[in-house]
Amino acid sequence: MEEQVINTILVVDDEPANIVSLTHILKDTYKIYAAKNGSDGIKLAHKHKPDVILLDIVMPDKDGFEVIAELKSTSVTQGIPVIFITGLTNVEDEEKGLSAGAADYINKPFSAPIVKLRVHNQVMMQNYIKKIEILSVRDQLTGLTNRRGFDERMRADYGRALRSESWISVLIMDLDKFKTYNDTYGHLQGDKALQAAANVLKSTVTRAADFIGRWGGEEFVALLPDNNGEQAAFIAESIRKNMEAIEIPLLTDGSPTKITVSIGICSGIPSAEDSAEIYMKNADAALYLAKERGRNQYVLFDWEGQ
Repeated sequence: MEEQVINTILVVDDEPANIVSLTHILKDTYKIYAAKNGSDGIKLAHKHKPDVILLDIVMPDKDGFEVIAELKSTSVTQGIPVIFITGLTNVEDEEKGLSAGAADYINKPFSAPIVKLRVHNQVMMQNYIKKIEILSVRDQLTGLTNRRGFDERMRADYGRALRSESWISVLIMDLDKFKTYNDTYGHLQGDKALQAAANVLKSTVTRAADFIGRWGGEEFVALLPDNNGEQAAFIAESIRKNMEAIEIPLLTDGSPTKITVSIGICSGIPSAEDSAEIYMKNADAALYLAKERGRNQYVLFDWEGQ
């Protein structure tokens, strides 16, 4: 069963009565945040990243047009749909709002059915977009992030480590002789093995800051911010042992099968001469050595030996 999503709405209006009215209309379906001026509304939008913003046009400190311009100028809030709430009725104002990026208009005085319908339409669109975004970076077989999603996270965490001059470690893992496993037991059994391997990673790499993904085929990856080589090697050995210990029942008769994993590690404190791509390349080179040395082991990339 899918977890129920509680969508959030931000109401920005300098009239308390309007905030009360809109909250009363929407509170049974959504979580409501409220701001009484444009500046506070922008701050709350950045803090809570609501699914929809209901924005008054006529306000004393910043009017709605100024607020929406700021919201659309930053990547954090530019994708949030804004519905203008206004007593203005002339076509020029409506055209100006739509040109500024407003998704819709709600006129005062409020009609509860109209408010609910227009907010619902925008929320459903946002939920659909979020679902598509999640699917685009999720591996459907294992539930892990796919290569695209991992690349995005790697760039972000690598950049953070570079700025803060902190350690970062990346692991590339390959299930040993997986082609033989597939040829012997069939692709459905191979899929079951990949799912079992993903579950090992989920139960072994458990820090909130860590990140795991499926790189493609039988390859997996792990990103360990603030972990030096020794710490990363400890995690790699735990993965290796846990992978070796599992038994994967055959789909045909339940007989146990086994898999092992080879792991390449690259750890370091990034410098201006390095890049996320170099770290991945070095981890892959270490993985190659682990396979060359007999598989079912990890190798830590040696910066000085290269």
